[in-house]
Amino acid sequence: MSGKRDYYEILGVGRDASPDDVKKAYRKLAIKLHPDRNKEDGAEDKFKEVSEAYAVLSDQEKKARYDQFGHPGIDQQYSTEDIFRGANFNDIFGGGGGFGSIFDMFFGRQNQGPQRGRDLQVAHSITLEEALTGVEATIKYRRLENCPPCNGTGAEPGSAVDKCKTCAGQGQVRQVQRTPFGNIAQTAICPDCRGEGKIIRNPCNKCRGSGHDRVERTVRVPIPAGIDHGQSLRMSGQGEVGIKGGPPGDLYIEIRLQEHKRFERDGVDLLTEYPISIPQAVLGVQKDIETLDGVVQINIPAGAETGKVLRLKGKGMPYLRGSGRGDLHVKLRVITPQKLSDRARELMQELAEELDTDVEKRRPGFFNFLRGH
Repeated sequence: MSGKRDYYEILGVGRDASPDDVKKAYRKLAIKLHPDRNKEDGAEDKFKEVSEAYAVLSDQEKKARYDQFGHPGIDQQYSTEDIFRGANFNDIFGGGGGFGSIFDMFFGRQNQGPQRGRDLQVAHSITLEEALTGVEATIKYRRLENCPPCNGTGAEPGSAVDKCKTCAGQGQVRQVQRTPFGNIAQTAICPDCRGEGKIIRNPCNKCRGSGHDRVERTVRVPIPAGIDHGQSLRMSGQGEVGIKGGPPGDLYIEIRLQEHKRFERDGVDLLTEYPISIPQAVLGVQKDIETLDGVVQINIPAGAETGKVLRLKGKGMPYLRGSGRGDLHVKLRVITPQKLSDRARELMQELAEELDTDVEKRRPGFFNFLRGH
């Protein structure tokens, strides 16, 4: 589980807060916690925390995903840089503080070494029967990998790669930016090499200098019995390639459970509806009922009414972690016939008289009247 605090709690706003409310709350906290103003221990970490909260809640797409999935949905879908991309800090801090400078101000660009690749997320649909027994699924998806011809260098095989003279191969340059808090010296990405520390004179024809290529991959994923809708499986190392030799990210498979024509799932329990006739409801009966994994016999007691629920222990879904299964709950529904034969109607009327119950008596038809005379 993520150890992060709730973004709304961090900014001190409700989940129904307007974009202006989010912006005002962030501005107030950012001015209070900015490292150039607040030298207390922990102020810088809090500043980063409120800035990340604002970057997510001020972006409608990221906010919607956070509201639905919480921190795991953000962490799986976005890298740290992606979280801040698009956040409008300019009208809060002024100056040229767009994404790049704000990101540098908050988190720096000091580590230009190997970086872990991005995590990826795909959805996979399974049936309720597959969730009962478990299944091995074939997942196809696309990911970035090192370009095979240049092996990720971005240069045409056999061509030279020069060290960037602007940053001396460091990938960073030092800049001074004016903000409401005064001049702030910060480290920014080198504009010439874009943080790579090298200049490619002859780009690879395959990847055009990016060093990466998007490739379709297929993986076999064992889906365990008992998994439920919305739960995710992690395939370690199956995400996008790392930067500068860093490890690859992970692949997350989000499970989508298809609707079933007879059963509804509620955690480890299953719910179903079973129709019975009026005589069966009155007198009781033993019936064979189809469960998710076979036919069993149930005893419908005499006097059963619509809405009565019978429980079949251990006929639900298996626990995802641990042994045992949930239950199958069978809700009875008494069916009232829409059409009756004359004989059936007579019997029902006799039953009504026996039970001293008022019913509407139907007049005999013309031909039945003739037969009676």
